[in-house]
Amino acid sequence: MSWDHQGARDGFVVPPMPTAPPPAPASPWRAVAVALLNLSGLGLGYAVVRRWWLMAVCWVATAILLLVALPADPDGVPGAAVVLYLVFLALAAAHGAAVGLRARPALLPSALIAAVLGVVLLAVPATGVVLYDGARDEATERMLLDRLDRADELVERSGKQDFATAEAGYRRALASYAALGEDHPDSRAARQVPDRLETYYETVGAPYARKDYCSAVPPLKYLRTVPRAMDERQLGDLADWPDDRLATSLYECAAASLSGGSEGWTTQFDELLSTFPRSAQAGKVEPAVRNAVDEAVRSVGGDDPCAAVQRLDGLDTQVRGLSGERAGVADALGKDADRASDNARSGAYACGVDQYKDKKFGDAVTTMNDFAKNNPHHKNRARARKIAIAAEVAQTVPAAGKRLPTTASGGGIAVTVKNDSPDDITVLYTGPVTGSFDLKACGSCTSYSLGSTLGIGFKPCSSGKNYPQRTIHLPVGTTYFVHKSRSGAGKSPASDTAKLSPGYVYTECAYTTSSFGY
Repeated sequence: MSWDHQGARDGFVVPPMPTAPPPAPASPWRAVAVALLNLSGLGLGYAVVRRWWLMAVCWVATAILLLVALPADPDGVPGAAVVLYLVFLALAAAHGAAVGLRARPALLPSALIAAVLGVVLLAVPATGVVLYDGARDEATERMLLDRLDRADELVERSGKQDFATAEAGYRRALASYAALGEDHPDSRAARQVPDRLETYYETVGAPYARKDYCSAVPPLKYLRTVPRAMDERQLGDLADWPDDRLATSLYECAAASLSGGSEGWTTQFDELLSTFPRSAQAGKVEPAVRNAVDEAVRSVGGDDPCAAVQRLDGLDTQVRGLSGERAGVADALGKDADRASDNARSGAYACGVDQYKDKKFGDAVTTMNDFAKNNPHHKNRARARKIAIAAEVAQTVPAAGKRLPTTASGGGIAVTVKNDSPDDITVLYTGPVTGSFDLKACGSCTSYSLGSTLGIGFKPCSSGKNYPQRTIHLPVGTTYFVHKSRSGAGKSPASDTAKLSPGYVYTECAYTTSSFGY
């Protein structure tokens, strides 16, 4: 106290002590060191100059980035988060440089050492970026493998459905395989695609493995379109995998339909001949058609000749529709069609006989008339015409169809048929002999009323008038007659059954009534 007093007395005053150390001289190295240490993202530059709360801010910012970035995602960190974090680091570095320019380092003895440490610590974010990129690549690989697994599951599910239902699923799975190979060719998933494609082809083509050839055609045709959507380098030998199988399926399915008499075989044979004209399967088409024609020809003499004739008619048309030019079988197929046509025409006789025996008289008339028209030189033409006449008589008098007529003609009993009607008529008869002839109309004749025909003493073809007439000679026995108008419209035929005996002369009279015909 005495000293202070003395000092004051002598005119001297002691200044107060400073509240903080005076700023250090400006040091660019120290500013650089603090800035570099802050670029690590951990705020270590602020730690060096004892700005602890600012260091905490850096830790919070880095923690937020890690929460956004982890776990690693194939899409990476959102771009906005990266930009904001980089801006924050730049601001932290700039602010740290400003603070460290005159601040005294508390933890490191030398600004140069701090700068070197800052450079070394830059390896931390750099290593983090590398590690994150690796993690993101692995996440991408897992994502692609998951996509591959989903495509595999889709193929497996589709394989349990019929192809029409499963096709959409197959297409989606194929699109996934193609995208893996094209967009991520170096990925683990893409390297597994070729093996998956083998399973894909086997699953889609499974009906062929089961020998369900008709069901195998659509999926195999689909598989032939796969190279349009898939890189052939990934397909390898699979690009040609469906060809032989499709050719076999087309042949086997068509051959089964052909032998079974089903429809659709022409389309499949035609596709086979056009698409695989030089294949072994295409070479079997004409022999299969030839055998089918042979079988139908043999069937004409069987239990159902009409079905055989119908079959031959169908084969004629169907075989002519096949395009055998590219396969070199057009001429042979043309001969098969001609043979089917010829045998169908000649086989109509056996069909007509069968129809007659089965009492299908209307069908027999049509069949035998067509046969006679289409086969003018056939040995059975004359009898076919007789059968057609007898069948037409039997349509009106069923008893006339009990026996199949022969080609016999003539007899010892004279029968005169007169036309007492205003219409031209056709007279048909059958019995021991069969035939028909036409009579002109009676110009002075008219139709009889129904009442007049019921009266006592009614007698058409009365004497004293010159009626159109014709006399035929028939054998003893029952002959069935039918008279019908040649104009036909709205007029029903009339019939008569005559039991002819020797020693008599018979007359048949045709007339019309206003209600019931002749």
